[in-house]
Amino acid sequence: MGELDPERRFEEIYMTQYPAVLSYVRRRTRSPDDAADAIAETFTTAWRRLAHVPAGEETRLWLYGVARRVLANQHRGEARRTALAERLRSEMATWTDPVEDRDNDAVRTAFQRLSSDDRELLALSGWEGLRPSEIATVLGCSGGALRIRLHRARKRLAKELDAVGLDLARYGSRATALSEVKS
Repeated sequence: MGELDPERRFEEIYMTQYPAVLSYVRRRTRSPDDAADAIAETFTTAWRRLAHVPAGEETRLWLYGVARRVLANQHRGEARRTALAERLRSEMATWTDPVEDRDNDAVRTAFQRLSSDDRELLALSGWEGLRPSEIATVLGCSGGALRIRLHRARKRLAKELDAVGLDLARYGSRATALSEVKS
C-alpha cells in the first residue's frame, strides 16, 4: 500500500486521535476555551511537523507529548499575565497624582476648549511622548510646519490655563512665557 498524501494522512490522524487528545487536554485545563486553544495548537503542530509524526500507536503518544508542551506554554503564559496584572494593580494602588484635583479639572476644562487639532497635537506630544519628527509623520506634515503648529497649540493651551485661573508659575517659566506671548 502506498504512502497517503499529506492532507489525507493528517485527516486520518485528526479523526482517529482527536477524542484521545481532547480527553487528555480537558483533564488538564480549567476552561473550554483553554482546552480548545491547546487542541488547536496541538494539531497545528502535527500538521506543520507531519513528516515527524510517527505511525500507528506511537501517533497518540507523540500528540500527548505535543499537547503536554502546549499546556506547559499556556500555564507559563498565564502565570506571566497574572504576575503582570498583580504588579500593575499594585503600582496603580500606590500611584499618587502630584496635581491637585482642582487643577485636574481646570486642566481638563482648558484642554477641552482647544480645537480638536490642537488637542491631538498636544496629546501626541505629552501623552504619547512622541518627538516632533514622529508627530509630523503621524499627521503627514513637514517637521517645520509641525513645530510651528505645536508651538501655537502650546501657546493656546497656556492662555486657556491662565483663563481658568491656574497658577502657571507652578508649571515653570516656559508656561508663563507662553501665556504672555502675543499671537
